[in-house]
Amino acid sequence: MTTPSLETRDLTIRFGGHVAVNRVSAAFRPGELTAIVGPNGAGKTTYFNLISGQLAASSGQVLKDGTDLTGMAPSTRARHGIGRAFQLTNLFPALSVLENIRLAVQARAGEGWRILRPVGRFGHLTEAAERFLEATRLTHLAHQPAAALPHGDQRKLEVALLMAMEPDIYMFDEPTAGMSLDHAPDVLDLIATIKTDPAKTVLLVEHKMDVIRALADRIIVLHNGELLADGPPAEIMDSQVVRDVYLGTATEETA
Repeated sequence: MTTPSLETRDLTIRFGGHVAVNRVSAAFRPGELTAIVGPNGAGKTTYFNLISGQLAASSGQVLKDGTDLTGMAPSTRARHGIGRAFQLTNLFPALSVLENIRLAVQARAGEGWRILRPVGRFGHLTEAAERFLEATRLTHLAHQPAAALPHGDQRKLEVALLMAMEPDIYMFDEPTAGMSLDHAPDVLDLIATIKTDPAKTVLLVEHKMDVIRALADRIIVLHNGELLADGPPAEIMDSQVVRDVYLGTATEETA
């Protein structure tokens, strides 16, 4: 079996006497979308924060293609191919949509900040940014300030920024939270497109069961910070233990 693209081994974090994530071990592979579910307070976002480096683990490991990233900063993990989108949008609000994406392309290319460089020298970066605009259907908003966009388009812009960084691992934390019924399908279509790339690994924290059914190849269930179940969607959804903890209630709410 090939080396996992991403793996956590006994990953744990304690806040005083509270264990928020407790010895969670899981391996993720390219071409697979894994939905991470569980009730409120189960440790889903904390688990994401441990993987992406926003939180330091109390014990355990995070490995990318077999390389131990556990002690690395979030920016270093990003350079190793860990891409993260958050529950709240994380944009440069005063910059235009195009400028936001161009900065991401510039960072990915290692161009850095060169304020004395003639703007004409950035043509290749602008062209690359425009391709991500087109892919996310934001071309018509290219020159709008990010702050002026409706929430749904801001979420699409965040996906565009993530795509512009060209990560191997995509991590989405409730990507449709707060979105209207009109905008949510656009973001889900983008995630579905990313999923078709056999070189990419996608992790999705989500509570909407219709979204999970449509996208997930696999479901991981967290409960009280521990790994309760891990398997194919049909198997997980049919598990009585899982239904008792989470899925039964969620299914009734979305029925």
